[in-house]
Amino acid sequence: MENQNQIDKYILNHIDPEDKVLTELDRETNLKVLGGRMISGHLQGQVLTMFSKMIQPKYILEIGTFTGYSAICLAKGLQKNGKLITIEINDELETFASKYFKKAGFTNCIEQQIGAATKIIPTLTQTFDLVFIDADKREYIEYFKLIFDKVPSGGFIIADNTLWSGKVLETPATDDYYTKSIIDFNTFIKNNKSVEKVILPLRDGMTIIRKK
Repeated sequence: MENQNQIDKYILNHIDPEDKVLTELDRETNLKVLGGRMISGHLQGQVLTMFSKMIQPKYILEIGTFTGYSAICLAKGLQKNGKLITIEINDELETFASKYFKKAGFTNCIEQQIGAATKIIPTLTQTFDLVFIDADKREYIEYFKLIFDKVPSGGFIIADNTLWSGKVLETPATDDYYTKSIIDFNTFIKNNKSVEKVILPLRDGMTIIRKK
């Protein structure tokens, strides 16, 4: 789209302002953490908050904490006494994220788990009204299969990065396992008759999936 930068600026100027805690978190992430661009950011964060407030989940599962931006956004829609469990494989990010969970006032409702999601998910006993997948792209299909029975009928799964910078339109290189995996995931979801689905062209693509 022509004037995309101006459109993006217009959108940001016409939605709710970013929380001061999230602004600080965004800034420190980009200053101190490798791959800071992976943070959800203001627009996507507001969309996640809006979805969470519409769904009003009792339990949320997030696969891929990074520095905690999306977890804070999702936690805003939790029911009273609800809980968000967020899984991160990089233990070096645990203290960074927990600092901001405390600043945002969500220490009591966000539970951090450190380790491989494929090993942690089978140990979880909760039923999740909302799941946000934003971790190793090579494992998206496995994540989906592991959490599917933990999501009730009518529950939602959101998968991030499903347009993968437009690389989904290309034939991936033989060793480009990330692009191949996103393409495979998109095809898998398209052909899954147990869910309703739509891809939003927001940032790097977000697929909204509803279990029938």
